[in-house]
Amino acid sequence: MQVNLTVNGRPHSLLVEPRTHLADMLRETLNLTGTHLGCEQGVCGACTVLVDGKPQRSCITFAVDCGGAEVTTIEGFDADPTMTALREAFSAHHALQCGFCTPGMLVTARDVVLRLGETTEARLREELAGNLCRCTGYVGIVDAVTAVAAGRQPQAQQAVVATAAREAAPLLQAAEREATPTLMPAGGAMLEERVALAAAPEAAWAALADLRRVATCLPGAQLDSIEGERVAGRVGVALGPIKASFAGTGSVTLDEASRTGKLIGRGRDGASSAEGEVGWQVLPGAGGGSTLVVQLSWRLTGPLAQFGRAALVRDLVRRLAQQFAANLDAMVAGQAAPPARPLGLFALLWGLLKARLLGR
Repeated sequence: MQVNLTVNGRPHSLLVEPRTHLADMLRETLNLTGTHLGCEQGVCGACTVLVDGKPQRSCITFAVDCGGAEVTTIEGFDADPTMTALREAFSAHHALQCGFCTPGMLVTARDVVLRLGETTEARLREELAGNLCRCTGYVGIVDAVTAVAAGRQPQAQQAVVATAAREAAPLLQAAEREATPTLMPAGGAMLEERVALAAAPEAAWAALADLRRVATCLPGAQLDSIEGERVAGRVGVALGPIKASFAGTGSVTLDEASRTGKLIGRGRDGASSAEGEVGWQVLPGAGGGSTLVVQLSWRLTGPLAQFGRAALVRDLVRRLAQQFAANLDAMVAGQAAPPARPLGLFALLWGLLKARLLGR
């Protein structure tokens, strides 16, 4: 079923199964993994989000019931002054340890502060009773919320969070669209990466248009067949003892005039599945070279979904894009193709860690 809703100020039109819970849609489709899943029975409160301004358990809320709703997750409170005060107070009063319950606890605490203002400790503990914490003993949490609520008057619950930031967003998005052609549709978790190529734009595009050759530049990728716009292949992933080979199909479209391409595909390996869309464009670069703009949206489900956190994926894609660019430049220069082997995410993580330690 199609669901149209607003999440953290951004409109989304998504296709979901009727049985999909809001929490699963937020985590697996939109990659908003700040919403945590604990008991999945509506008891622990770790999955609490705002739906039309009111706290709600997203693990027992069907996504299809949220059509037209305004949903705010913990990621949507960056510009919210009350949440900023709560975060600072939670740190000052040592109100978190493992942090698993903290996103839902903060969402509930914000509602309490706005709705009740300054109140008694007994009332505050009653209001927070629906959010369970197995680490702190609640003393620090109660102290933190009490400090933020001190001297406040009750306010009407606001369904809109960070209004000014959201009103500016369409203008910023319009400016971005004017500066860079949009290659991907809205919806799903998405990121963009730009990498410099030594090859001239014409040579880089010619290489990218040869799908069989360019597949050898992507670690773990293997292209099995091409029939018109339809392609079939696999991507191998190695996560220490966990090894997966996503076999699947997709469709590719190429536009030589604008030097843009798009691949839509999906694949499965046992209980894990992946689907996504990648768009690319070759632009003129510095020194006679070129710039490769890559936009990626994805959805990962099953056991491997635990490796799909946005920050982690963004850093890994950056490293992977750099490796792909180096392989592509080598291929254009006539050097031997890199050996085909599974994508080793642990190796990429180690490279990422070294880069951060060295400040690169």
